[in-house]
Amino acid sequence: MLIHKSCIAMLFAAVRSASAFSIRSLNHVSAPQKASLLKHFSTAAAADSDTLINNRISRAPVPSSLDARTLSENLDLVLSHLRSRRASDEALDAAKTISTLNLDRVSLIKQRDEALQQRNELSAKVGMLMRESKGEETEEIVGIIAEATTVGETAAGVEESLAEIESKMNSLLASLPNLLDDVVPDGDDDSQNELVSEWGDVSSLPKELGWDEDFTPLWHDDVATNLGGWQSDAAVGMSGARFVSLTGDVARLERAISSYFLDRASQKGYTEVSPPLVVSRTALEGTSQLPKFEDDLFKIMPESHTCNGEDAFLIPTAEVPLTNMHAGAILEESELPISYCALTPCFRAEAGSYGRDTRGLIRTHQFYKVEMVKITTAETSADEHEKLTRHAQECLEELKIPYKKMRLCSGDVGFSAQHCYDLEAWLPSTGEYREISSCSNTGDFQARRMALRYRPAPVADTNADEPNKGGKKKKKAKKPKPVLCHTINGSGLAVGRTLVAVLENYQTPDGDVVVPEVLRPYMGGLEILKKK
Repeated sequence: MLIHKSCIAMLFAAVRSASAFSIRSLNHVSAPQKASLLKHFSTAAAADSDTLINNRISRAPVPSSLDARTLSENLDLVLSHLRSRRASDEALDAAKTISTLNLDRVSLIKQRDEALQQRNELSAKVGMLMRESKGEETEEIVGIIAEATTVGETAAGVEESLAEIESKMNSLLASLPNLLDDVVPDGDDDSQNELVSEWGDVSSLPKELGWDEDFTPLWHDDVATNLGGWQSDAAVGMSGARFVSLTGDVARLERAISSYFLDRASQKGYTEVSPPLVVSRTALEGTSQLPKFEDDLFKIMPESHTCNGEDAFLIPTAEVPLTNMHAGAILEESELPISYCALTPCFRAEAGSYGRDTRGLIRTHQFYKVEMVKITTAETSADEHEKLTRHAQECLEELKIPYKKMRLCSGDVGFSAQHCYDLEAWLPSTGEYREISSCSNTGDFQARRMALRYRPAPVADTNADEPNKGGKKKKKAKKPKPVLCHTINGSGLAVGRTLVAVLENYQTPDGDVVVPEVLRPYMGGLEILKKK
């Protein structure tokens, strides 16, 4: 919903001047807009002295992802971002609970440390008295030992309570999404995503291929059927709904698209990886598919296989194994950025999508995708995000598929992303653009969960060899402490949806399909797929 700037200004001015907020002053605003303004009123009030960007508090004071302490110290900011994401009341309550628990945690740490200090002091006193008594346990010593034991038990009890609180806090933190980059526009859903750029003329290929005014472009499944390569009934018969079998030239075209994407990524400096297709619960927690999205995953029965004793799942995207290649590692800054690519099948249960995109290849349980992943420093992640997105754009441009580059709004951006671009390819059968790639910068959100860090390069000390005032050489500077990496991921591209776009955009009125020039070397020089 678009809200006039004057209305927002009126609201924030009222908050900052500490005047009573009057609903009457917004009588000229529509009911839905008024409701949206009131929804953001508490955020505005909390942000009295903060900078508001896109109807939320700027994340500038909190450039990194959240831990319990950071959340507690910046609760208003966190709540502002959750509301901007249109998060549930449960998510808002979780953030507030973490803040409260963190206060309890700080108090318990103080109690534990005081008890441990008292026990150490009593133990030292016992040692001193034992030396004075030459090893004889006097009544005084026995009493102090008993007191030290009691204090130790108190410390152990506090430690147990502390562990319970930290476990609950960690569980709640895992349910909260990433903070948003300030550049992300405010919005409810994909209808309010921001158009960044467009490429291509949707009428160019039709002119080249001889489409006239009477020609109605077919759906991709009909095009594939005409080529003799669509076997959906056989797939459904053996696997159920949302599975498809491709044969002949159509299967070959799918393989050509995959090989082209992989070769192109390698030319752009990505290291090709052939990763496992089965991953553990820990790996999925690291990339934040778990715990929130378990219903969308294909879980393997523990009787069949576990991953080192953990639950096992089929990968929903190669992002999971590629990013986890360095889980728990401390890299050197000189190794970054690391760029990986992989072609894998992806498996998604598509929970909650019942009745949506039931036809064709747009939404299936199994599909191929070339995934690109980058591991970077905080300083370079924004630039690397743009590079990765540009690499995906170039694939569409070389295929001559018209597309739009969209910046996802706050209500549509993914759980782990702080900033995300979608690339939407033109599909003439329905006369609309559909997502074909999603390129996300997650900041250090995933890295924190999988303990992925790097050690910054030490700053050269130009005076290191000069003696200090005492005539001795200065000590070498200590190695910088490891800091969290940033991770970036994106499709380069989704193979199935690219096949959809190629079949629809390159069909001819005769029912043939012209092979895009960049794919012909992968098709043995074949230029046209003939209608059967």
